[in-house]
Amino acid sequence: MSAPDDERPPSLLLERLHVRELRNLARVDIEPAPRLNVIAGNNGQGKTSLLEAIYFAATSRSFRTHRAAELVRHGATVASVRARFVERRAELAPLAREQTAAVENKRCVVRIDGNRPPSLASFATRSPVVAFHTEELALSTGPASARRTLLDRLALFMDPQSADHRARYAQALRARHELLHRGAGSAAQASAELDAFEELCAVHGAALTRAREAAVQALSPELAQAFARIAAPDLTLTARYAPGGAGDAEAAREALRDQRRRDAHRPSAGFGPHRDDLVLELDGHPARVVASQGQHRALTLSLKAAETAAIAAVRGVEPILLLDDVSSELDPDRTEALFVFLGMARGQVFLTTTRRDLIVAPGVPSSERRDFHVDGGALS
Repeated sequence: MSAPDDERPPSLLLERLHVRELRNLARVDIEPAPRLNVIAGNNGQGKTSLLEAIYFAATSRSFRTHRAAELVRHGATVASVRARFVERRAELAPLAREQTAAVENKRCVVRIDGNRPPSLASFATRSPVVAFHTEELALSTGPASARRTLLDRLALFMDPQSADHRARYAQALRARHELLHRGAGSAAQASAELDAFEELCAVHGAALTRAREAAVQALSPELAQAFARIAAPDLTLTARYAPGGAGDAEAAREALRDQRRRDAHRPSAGFGPHRDDLVLELDGHPARVVASQGQHRALTLSLKAAETAAIAAVRGVEPILLLDDVSSELDPDRTEALFVFLGMARGQVFLTTTRRDLIVAPGVPSSERRDFHVDGGALS
C-alpha cells in the first residue's frame, strides 16, 4: 500500500470508536491510525464484528444482515456504537462530528452530535464507508441482486431520494403481485386497485431506473481505469446498464398494464427495475463466461475501487475502506492484486486478516499504521 501522490492525510478520518454489546464485542474502545489499521486474529474472535461496528456507525446498517436485532450481543438488551469522524477540506478548518447508532427493541436509533438526522439517507451519506467482504468476491459471477445493491449504494450519494423510490417501488410491486394472484373482488374494483399500484410502480420505478443509470455512468470510467491497473492493461473492461424497466413513467405504466395476464402466473413481474443488471464485458465478451478465476477476483477488486472513487467524486471526501479477511483465500498472484488495490486507496483503511504476515505496506510510515489483535471479543 503506497501513500497518495500528494502525501496529504485522508480527508475523512475515524478518530475514535466506542462499541458496546455488539455481537461478541462487549466493550471495545479504539483510536485508529490515520492510514492503515490491521485487525488480526483467529476466525470467530470478533474481527468482522469490529468492521461491522464501523459500518453501522456510519450507515445505520450492517453489511452482514438486514435484521438489526442480530447485532445485539447475547444476553444484552441494547447494542450501540459511537464514532468520532473528522472531515478535512482544503482551506477550511477540520469538521468533527460524533455519530451514534444503536439497536433498541429491535429498532435502529441514530444521532449526529446528539441530534436526530433529517433522514436515514442523510445519516448514511455523511461519513462514507465502502466495505469489501468475502461474499463480494462473487460480485462479478453471482446474482444480479448484488450488482444492483452496488449501484444503489452509489445512487444514494448521487440522489439521496433514490432510496425512498426503491422502497416505495418494492412495496407497490408486492401489493400488485398479491392482487394479481389473489384476484379478489369485482373486475372493476381489481382493475382500479391495479391501476393505483401500477401508477406507484411506474413513477418510483422510473425514478429508480434513472438513478441507477446515472450511477453506471459515474462508475464505468472509474471501473475501466481500476481494472487496467489491478488486472491487465491489455484487456478492456466495460460496464453497461441493462435495465429491466424504463426511465419514462408512461412507458413503464403501459408495460405493466400489458403484462398483467402473464405476471399473474409468474413468481415476479417480468418488467421493472427489480430485473436490472450491470453487465460486465472483457474485450466485448461476457466476463461471467470468459474471465479466469484470477480475473474475476481482479474484477471484483476493480468494482470496489471504482465504487470508492465514484463516491469520493460525488461526496468530496475519500470513503473509509473496510476490508474483511480478503487475504485468507488468496494465492501469491491474487495477493499482489489486493495490494495493487490497496495502493490505490487514498483514504483510511481497516483490514482484517488471520495472517498478519501477509499485510506488508512499505509505503505506509509506522506512525500511520496500527496493528490490533482480537481474541474472544477483546482488542489489544
